[in-house]
Amino acid sequence: MKKYLLILIVLLGSLSCFKARAQDGEKIKALKIAFITQKLQLTPDEAQKFWPIYDQYENEIKGLQLDSKNGPALENEEKLLNIRKKYLNSFEKVLGPQKTNKLFNAERDFREVLIRRLQNRNQQRLNPLLH
Repeated sequence: MKKYLLILIVLLGSLSCFKARAQDGEKIKALKIAFITQKLQLTPDEAQKFWPIYDQYENEIKGLQLDSKNGPALENEEKLLNIRKKYLNSFEKVLGPQKTNKLFNAERDFREVLIRRLQNRNQQRLNPLLH
C-alpha cells in the first residue's frame, strides 16, 4: 500500500511540474506576442494576417529544434536560415520589407530580454543561498 501511495505522490509531483512548465510556456508566448506587436507597431489588419503566418513559421522552427538537437550546429543554422528565407516573402506581403526586417530584429531582442530575465531570476534564487 505504501508503495502505491509513494508512486501516486511522485506522479502527482511530476504532473504539477509539467503543468508549471506549460504555464511558463504560455506566459512566454504571450509576452513574445506583445513584444513583437509593440516593436512592429502592427495595425489590427496586419496583426490578423501576420499571426497565422508567424505561427506556421514558429512551428517549423520548433520542429527543426526538436529534430536536430544532436545534429551538426552549422547544418542546423543553415536549416534555420532556410526557414526564415522561406517565410520572408509571406512576411513582406503582409508587413512590407522594413517591418519584416524589424521582425527578425525583434525576435533576437526578445530572446536577449528573456535570457537576461531568466539569468536575473536564477541569480536571485542563488543569492539567499550564498549569504
